[in-house]
Amino acid sequence: MQIELQNFTKRFGDTAVIEDMSLSIASGEMIALLGPSGCGKSTTLFAISGIHRIDSGSLHFGDRDVTTLPPQDRPVGVVFQNYALYPHMNVAENIGFPLRVQKLSASEIKRRVNEIAELVQIGNLLKRKPQQLSGGQQQRVALARALVRKPDVLLLDEPLANLDAKLRLEMRSEIRRLQRETGITAILVTHDQIEAMSMCDRIALMKDGRIEQISTPAEMYERPASRYVAGFLGNPPISFLQAEANGKLLLGADNTLPMPQGIAALGAITLGIRPEHFGPQHEGPTVSGRVSFIEPQGREDLIDVTLPDNQRLRAIVPAGHNFALGQDVDWQVDLSRTHLFSAEGERL
Repeated sequence: MQIELQNFTKRFGDTAVIEDMSLSIASGEMIALLGPSGCGKSTTLFAISGIHRIDSGSLHFGDRDVTTLPPQDRPVGVVFQNYALYPHMNVAENIGFPLRVQKLSASEIKRRVNEIAELVQIGNLLKRKPQQLSGGQQQRVALARALVRKPDVLLLDEPLANLDAKLRLEMRSEIRRLQRETGITAILVTHDQIEAMSMCDRIALMKDGRIEQISTPAEMYERPASRYVAGFLGNPPISFLQAEANGKLLLGADNTLPMPQGIAALGAITLGIRPEHFGPQHEGPTVSGRVSFIEPQGREDLIDVTLPDNQRLRAIVPAGHNFALGQDVDWQVDLSRTHLFSAEGERL
C-alpha cells in the first residue's frame, strides 16, 4: 500500500509541531522516521494512524483519501512502545481481540490467531497471560495482534525501546523478517540510528518538525546532506574540525590537508572525519597530534588524538598497536571519505 502525506501540518494550540511536510512511501517499503525527542516523528505516525487529527494537508493510502477517517476505519496495525496488552486476557485472546471487534466467527478467529502466532513464533504461548511472558515474547504478541487483521500498513512506535540489548538485536531481525514475508508497508519511529539503518529501506531523518534528509541508510551515511545528519548517524560519532579553506584545508597552524577533489570552497568551513577513516592503517595525507584517550574494545581501540590547536579527532584502530597516552602520532586520513560543510551546516 503506497502512502502519500502531502503538506501535512499539525498544531497543538498555537504551536506548530509539523508544518507543511510531505512524505511518500512506496508499497511494501519499510521506512524509518528517525530523530531526537521532540522532532515530530511520533506526531507524524499518530497522524497516519488517525490518533492525531491532521490540521491541514492530506493523507492517501493508495488512491483512497483517508485524511478524515477515524482510526478504526483505517487499514493500519499499530505496535506501541509499551506493548499495550490486556493483562486479563491470555495470548490467544489478546491476538484475537481485533477480530472479535470485527465480529468474525470463533472458528475464523482461531484459525487466524494460530496462523499469525506461528508466523511470529509464539504458537506455544497462546494460553499464557502477558505477565508470564518475557519482554521479547510480549513484543511478538503485540506484533501478532497488529498483523492479525491483515492491515495494509504497519506502524511501529519505538517498538524495541523497552528491550535489553540482546533482545533488541533479535527483534530487529525478526520484525524485518516479518515485514518482508508479509510484504506490508511499514513505518518505524525510532531515535536509535542502528535500528533505522539495520531494519529499513529508507530513513527520513527529522529535525524541528521537518525532514532534514530522506534516503537509503548507506546513502545518508556516505553523503549526509548537512552537518546535523552527519552528526546524528555514526557510532562512534563523526569528528568535526574547524578549518580554513584556501586552496588547501588549514587545521590550525600545524596541520594542512589537500582540498578534496571537486570542492572549491573558501573561508571558514567544517571538516567531518569519521573514526573509521582516520588512523595508522590508512593511506593518504597525515594529521599530527597527541594521543589523549584510549578505549580498548576487544578487536579494536577507540583513540582520541588532540591536535596542536586543541581540536580532537577520533580514530578506530585495530587492536594490538599498543599506542600510549601522550604519544605523538602522524596518522593518515582517507580524504575521499571526508565531509565538508559550510558555516550554515550545509554539505559542500
